[in-house]
Amino acid sequence: MPLVARTPDLWTVDHALTVAGVLPLGTRTTVVRLADGRLLVHAPGKLEEADIAAIRALGPVAAVVAPNLLHHLFFDAARAAFPEAEGWAPAALATKVKAPLTGVYDGRGGPWTGTLELHRVDGAPKLEETVLYDPRSRTLVMTDLCFNIQRVDGWFARANLKMLDAYGRFGPSWLCRNVYLGDHGAARRSVDHLLAWDFDRVVLAHGDIVETGGHAGLRAAFGWLR
Repeated sequence: MPLVARTPDLWTVDHALTVAGVLPLGTRTTVVRLADGRLLVHAPGKLEEADIAAIRALGPVAAVVAPNLLHHLFFDAARAAFPEAEGWAPAALATKVKAPLTGVYDGRGGPWTGTLELHRVDGAPKLEETVLYDPRSRTLVMTDLCFNIQRVDGWFARANLKMLDAYGRFGPSWLCRNVYLGDHGAARRSVDHLLAWDFDRVVLAHGDIVETGGHAGLRAAFGWLR
């Protein structure tokens, strides 16, 4: 799908993606303009030539980011598409991607400093997700912490997603709750950190964007941690 403007400084590209041949999760690339006019490409999916050209038309790319341990399949291709960009990812991905990392994406600083706020979700060592917050548009950007898949073709696909509690609702999947979030106390403190931000929209990698009511939705989605 083409690059879509969500705010004056934030764009998304949706991609088809089926995992293990049975889970049509889809995925989403998010592009954010930084204060200096350069761009951050977050969780890149399979970018077509038209997508790359559309992003280049917005300005130079400062950084390509893999925001957790699962979203790196198209990281090297995105870095090749934007060779001027720095590469940021969790430290554990350093041996899984080809190009050397510029820095560790965990909220401690980068070219986004002064424009965006970041927080690494604690208590999830198998995921190591860092959530991004754009205060200009009150937008939260995450990848696998929550899903919001509301529609999918085929009863078999729906059945598989429902088994993972990843269909028809905004919130963490069964895998997130029971596998990725190993330390519930630490995860609860991280969710509280996210809820301290003044956001309304939530951009996810999998499923529909939550255009409004995202703050209340996230609070409800993680009520089980309390």
